Amino acid sequence: LCFSSCSPKGFPKLKNDTFLRAARGEETEHTPVWCMRQAGRYLPEFRETRAAQDFFATCRSPKLCCELTLQPLRRFPLDAAIIFSDILVVPQVRAVAGGWERGWVWDCYSILSRSQALGMEVVMVPGKGPTFPEPLKEVEDLLKLRQKVDVTAELGYVFQAITLTRHSLEGKVPLIGFSGAPWTLMSYMIEGGGSTTMSKAKSWLYRHPEASHQLLRLLADVVTDYLVGQVAAGAQALQLFESHAGHLGPEQFQEFALPYIRDIARGVKSKLKAEALPLVPMIVFAKDAHYALGDLAQAGYEVVGLDWTIRPQEARAQTGKNITLQGNLDPCALYAPKEKIGELVKKMLEGFGTQRYIANLGHGLYPDMNPEHVGAFVEAVHAHSRHINKH
Repeated sequence: LCFSSCSPKGFPKLKNDTFLRAARGEETEHTPVWCMRQAGRYLPEFRETRAAQDFFATCRSPKLCCELTLQPLRRFPLDAAIIFSDILVVPQVRAVAGGWERGWVWDCYSILSRSQALGMEVVMVPGKGPTFPEPLKEVEDLLKLRQKVDVTAELGYVFQAITLTRHSLEGKVPLIGFSGAPWTLMSYMIEGGGSTTMSKAKSWLYRHPEASHQLLRLLADVVTDYLVGQVAAGAQALQLFESHAGHLGPEQFQEFALPYIRDIARGVKSKLKAEALPLVPMIVFAKDAHYALGDLAQAGYEVVGLDWTIRPQEARAQTGKNITLQGNLDPCALYAPKEKIGELVKKMLEGFGTQRYIANLGHGLYPDMNPEHVGAFVEAVHAHSRHINKH
């Protein structure tokens, strides 16, 4: 498709709405399935596409983001696409002619990317991941961050990628947009990268609770506007990733994560209504937050995502009958023989039931996974759920 001819209007009619119906709690003929990180390095065509330029340049190209989003749909009968991007939505230092311009943008990991943070810089270090050379250390560092963000101006190329992809899907399946959640973003900004303990970020919660809330509120406001912008651009569902929820205990989660998760759902729905935009289903995925499933089910999201460390029956008991669940096969199960994958999928479906349920992994696909095994997972979900529904 010609990029310049695409606009967030006149999208092709949706042919497969199974994912959206399941998200809304409506009856489906089969259980829909998609995979977190379904566009990624496990696909040889992904590696080939990415070989031409670094990751940072790829993420800034709507055409390449569209291509990478579509690649798994060409291989597998998935029931949803998710826009190619990265889990982090953070303030960024972005390259422009004549120097560096500070602003918020949606970015992907890149070997040479200077990105992420309101006036902060992050680089992708091989073998280590995203690294902030100068992370937030003290409360005074918050003064360096921009307080006003125009997401339309700063995130335009992401919105363009969503619009282009929505047209290019030709109505085959719905398109999901997503964002990182405030606590997860805050933890990266303070830790300076990944961490097994998140001790630096958590220390802020104990030492500087007021400043922590100030930062979390800023992040929540930008994430809300960013998600609304994705819907305006054509996203048909949204997922919020609280990937570092497991580093918090119940009390800290209640104070520093859950309120902002709730506010984002409330704010997105309010702004969508005010702007006469579609009220799309929203998914919250708080990894390792078993203690909070009941609260998450009441947080304003139609779908609650699950990691692989909780039994389906326990999740149902905590969330009730009016929430759609998503998950939760252990990603490493895809290393098993195809026959075993089918057995595990069947057991998972029997545990969750085939209605008010979206099949997925309990986390993302890994780079060394065999695409044929991903296909076996998708096909097993469809086959077994159809069989269960008939009998």
